[in-house]
Amino acid sequence: MLLFSLLHPRWEFVFQPKYAAYLNLIEPWWKVLRSLALEGRRFETWAEIEQAVERTTACWNEHKHPFIRGRRRHHRQVRRLGVAALPTISLI
Repeated sequence: MLLFSLLHPRWEFVFQPKYAAYLNLIEPWWKVLRSLALEGRRFETWAEIEQAVERTTACWNEHKHPFIRGRRRHHRQVRRLGVAALPTISLI
């Protein structure tokens, strides 16, 4: 890396501190991939881990959506504005 920086003076390396992993934009994606593919599962071989990651990545690519940093996806139906339904009252 030192040789590269001497040969390319235009480039400047800015090192990320270890305590600030959130600055690296790939970290949230790794967290999601790890939770979808590996969390709560036991694997006997590396091949099983590779298959789990490949299946998760394929599923992720089939259901494309924008990755917004710092927000969770909420799978909720859009609420319509209006008046709430009145309760039905039966008279005796």
